[in-house]
Amino acid sequence: MSRAFDAVVLGSGVAGLCAATRLAEAGARVLVLEARPSGGGRATAFTDPRSGERVDNGQHALFGCYRDTFRFLERIGTRQLVRLEPRLSLDLVLPDGRLTRLAAPALPDWVPGAAHLAAAVLGWDQLDWADRWSVLRLAGPLRRAQATLRESDAALETHGHVRAGETVEQWLRRHGQRARLVDWLWEPLALAALNQPMQVAAAGPFLRVLAALLDGGPENAALALPVVPLDELYVTPSARYLAARGGELRYGAQARLMPGPDGRIHVQTRQDRWEAGLVVCAAPWHALPQTLGALAQGVPALMAVLSDAVATAASPIVTVNLWYDRPVLDGPVLGLPGRVFQWAFERRHLVGGATHVSLVSSGAADVLHQSNEALGALAATELATAVPAAAGATLSRTQTVREARATYSLAPGQPARPSTVTGVPGLFLAGDWIETGLPATIEGAAVSGHRAADAACAVLHARARQPG
Repeated sequence: MSRAFDAVVLGSGVAGLCAATRLAEAGARVLVLEARPSGGGRATAFTDPRSGERVDNGQHALFGCYRDTFRFLERIGTRQLVRLEPRLSLDLVLPDGRLTRLAAPALPDWVPGAAHLAAAVLGWDQLDWADRWSVLRLAGPLRRAQATLRESDAALETHGHVRAGETVEQWLRRHGQRARLVDWLWEPLALAALNQPMQVAAAGPFLRVLAALLDGGPENAALALPVVPLDELYVTPSARYLAARGGELRYGAQARLMPGPDGRIHVQTRQDRWEAGLVVCAAPWHALPQTLGALAQGVPALMAVLSDAVATAASPIVTVNLWYDRPVLDGPVLGLPGRVFQWAFERRHLVGGATHVSLVSSGAADVLHQSNEALGALAATELATAVPAAAGATLSRTQTVREARATYSLAPGQPARPSTVTGVPGLFLAGDWIETGLPATIEGAAVSGHRAADAACAVLHARARQPG
């Protein structure tokens, strides 16, 4: 039996480390168990074997509205390693090759975020007046939706914000959004936020994303990009934070939960076993049956969660990394609407070093199983067609990263997402699949981690007040 900890957290992705560091901040000694040989889950980095460069397993862009994410980074001392733009400013190459910029004007900070985004779209020189007028038709629905920002899809339906089974495309058409605006703005945003085509993804999560971007000041809709690899941004600093407070992060420790004869949860790895009074399970949804199966026996609420996890479909992301002999992009990010790879990121603008461009295809089910060679050629061709500098540069190599289960499906009819609290005393769930009112984003994971930690802290405080 290994030494005692106040809480055990399973999983070292954003949700798990948010929960662990919040618990440690409250004074708990926390053990984090990670099944993989390195931390970060689906938002991490690896060392490229040929160049030695640290490469993210997919470019993860944040937004200024990611309050829980920034709260987490402040806690572990890395907030300054994310570059937040003061307001929305985004370069795009339209399908016909035109380069354009969607940018919010420099309005006073007290002007609501919705007005900043509206001003950006109304001033976009690629739209005619009919397009601009259609944007204004969203003002009422979005203002009403902001009041239910964290509510479930069922609540959005009850309040009439969305219709039962309505997709993003159907919702946009119902609110009069014209084709160019959908193709150039709303569809790329939906793909980036939901990781599914707008014809497939449910409208509710997209509505909440829009409401979050518009809630607050101009920075809420602005991009925030890490200037270090993802593991350096939050995994290694979290491990240091935990160790300084009596905790520990262990890798290669695949854990299963089992009921103990003493009523406490037993956490079992291949090497060790702990009796845990508090457990936060932040494993991805598809790993929950293996992790919680033994503990769930005889607990109907937990069995229902596992059944829903098994029935939840996945949506993939494909990232192709391209190394060139010279700079290619003028800025760190470029939108490529209407293409298989919708976003391009050039690493030198963020972390320096090699001229390395990452092209990201969200909702990539149609190309997931293509060969590395085919995907590399497609990514290079799309970039060269859109960016003259790429056409004139020499491509030295390509590398493909597939995340077949990057996110869970948000299609209408998918199983319900569970809450943090389970039917097992002392067990809490975290992860982007947990019902937070947000899609499978870093912010959704951070919100779930903080919720689980706060619920666990309440139990710790209640126990501390008990006599004896």
